[in-house]
Amino acid sequence: MNTSAASSAPFSGRPRLLPSIHGPADVKALPPEKLTQLAQEIREEIIAVTSRNGGHVGPNLGVVELTLALHRVFTTPDDQFVFDVAHQGYVHKLLTGRGGDFFRKLRQTDGASGFLYRAESKHDSFGAGHAGTALSAALGMATARDLRGTHEHVVALCGDAAFTCGITLEALNNVVSSTKRLIVILNDNEWSIAKNVGAISKYLNRLSTNPTYNKVHHDLEKFFTGLPGGQDMHRLWVKWKRETKDFFVESSLFEKFGLRYLGPIDGHNLDELVKNLEFASHCDTPVILHVLTKKGKGLDAALAHPEKFHGASPYDPLTGESIKPAVAPASPPAPNYQDVMGKALVRFAKADPAIVGITGAMPSGTGLSHLATECPKQFFDVGIAEEHAVLFAAGLATKGIKPVVAIYSTFLQRGYDPIIHDVALQNLPVTFCMDRAGLSPNDGPTHHGLFDLAYLRPVPNATIMQPKDEDELVDMMHTSLQLPGPGFIRYPRGAGVGVKIKTQPATLPLGQAEVLRQGSNIMIWALGSMVQDALALAARLETEDNLSVGVVNARFVKPLDRTLLLSHAACIPLLVTMEDHVLSGGFGSAVLEALQDSDCPASVERIGWPDTFVEHGTSQEVLRAAHGLSPDAIHRRVVDRWRNLHAAHVEADV
Repeated sequence: MNTSAASSAPFSGRPRLLPSIHGPADVKALPPEKLTQLAQEIREEIIAVTSRNGGHVGPNLGVVELTLALHRVFTTPDDQFVFDVAHQGYVHKLLTGRGGDFFRKLRQTDGASGFLYRAESKHDSFGAGHAGTALSAALGMATARDLRGTHEHVVALCGDAAFTCGITLEALNNVVSSTKRLIVILNDNEWSIAKNVGAISKYLNRLSTNPTYNKVHHDLEKFFTGLPGGQDMHRLWVKWKRETKDFFVESSLFEKFGLRYLGPIDGHNLDELVKNLEFASHCDTPVILHVLTKKGKGLDAALAHPEKFHGASPYDPLTGESIKPAVAPASPPAPNYQDVMGKALVRFAKADPAIVGITGAMPSGTGLSHLATECPKQFFDVGIAEEHAVLFAAGLATKGIKPVVAIYSTFLQRGYDPIIHDVALQNLPVTFCMDRAGLSPNDGPTHHGLFDLAYLRPVPNATIMQPKDEDELVDMMHTSLQLPGPGFIRYPRGAGVGVKIKTQPATLPLGQAEVLRQGSNIMIWALGSMVQDALALAARLETEDNLSVGVVNARFVKPLDRTLLLSHAACIPLLVTMEDHVLSGGFGSAVLEALQDSDCPASVERIGWPDTFVEHGTSQEVLRAAHGLSPDAIHRRVVDRWRNLHAAHVEADV
């Protein structure tokens, strides 16, 4: 295995240690000289599993020694670790009884989640999947401990990118007013998904490149405490230093918030990590440990390409190349929706300098890397700060700029208040491109984009669309850029259907659906990615059940094509809605509301996700089958509804 820091040669022939680790007690029992071997075996296991299943490779390879040190010093589940994002929790899983076959099914059905998950283990004290949550949660847990009068440790493990999140800074402002005992670890690897941006990252870089900082503070502490009455003198010095605003020795930003700063610390030196963590465990003031790690340490390809290996698809562990399908497709694969969006935005931006793109630390994931390369002056990466991204776009829009905000559906939830308060209320022309709308199977409930229609439909002035294919996505972008107010375009993860994109995009008639197939017994109103499923279902119902079934590409959720809908309700016995979204408040709900508003008693069968958080799984097909949304299950539901409806009509006639 080609690894930059974990050649197996030094430990060849020795018994493997990882299979003997069934919990934190086993980690504590190992003699210190065995820890380097265990660290290597953990890296090998992570590389072996993620190369098959995909996953967050770089973040986990970077925290091996840090996680080992945490489990050497503290004792979970009594002591509690709160991991920001929790995508770097693979090492923690391996050390808390979740190795073996369970870990080897990482991100697969019946295997370990790709994130920390309270229901999965008592050692996971707080679940996550989005950035910036750890410090607030840990502060709440530490405060609850103080209120209850117990003495366990609470440790928040935050990446440097978490400090670009407003919620982390809000928590930082409240630490010293809430508790006297909290340990915060700043895991500084200079990356979130993409390279970190902004003033915070520059500041942390200055701290990390100044190794004398903590030594000066430590030496002064030793000097004062070594004198008669030194403890009192040291307390006076700390107070004086804070009040004289760094006249003597510059304080870190964190000390201005009342946290004791320790660092920078080599995040791959176990002895240094353990010593600093043990010191922090005895402090009677909140402490922040600034730990420097290498994202992807142990895999050359991950070190060379940290953005690609932040969250990777299956790859060759020897070369780092993504694994291609075993059988080449007969025709060229369809492009991913994110790249279709990104390339279309480049075309629009080159034609109109007023068009700009905004991302929250995900230029590649959203496709805006194309804009960053082709039109860098029209590209803005604001870091992991979705609320700011939305408000920033609102400000731009007031000055005649046409912002396109590209954020995953599940992450846009964080910008909900500025969507209402700042964009929609002022009816500002901001286009939102919402990638990963629908299921994100391997990542699970924190990443499924299943709620956006429900949270956007009630917002006045919003136009909400979803394309059936790549060409229609470009048409919708073109249409949204001409709207006087906000436009929201949702589209799924992964490849499109393979249609050719027109040279010149079309402006879609606002709120007008598209009839793809006529029918007299049933009309299926399908949204976005479900249109292809609807066409297949219609053909099957015609062939197997002798039914005349039509299909409508709804295109617009708001405004809904009420004219066409009511015309169908007046003459078609059964309407079926299909959406890759929860049923509560979704597209089917919009159809029912429109029919009720018009006093139209039509029969409607709604197909969508149930009122539950959908777990992670091996594939979309597996999860659909588990929730009654496989093609066979949908077919049975529609046929049963038709037969019941037909039987009721026959009985009424008799």
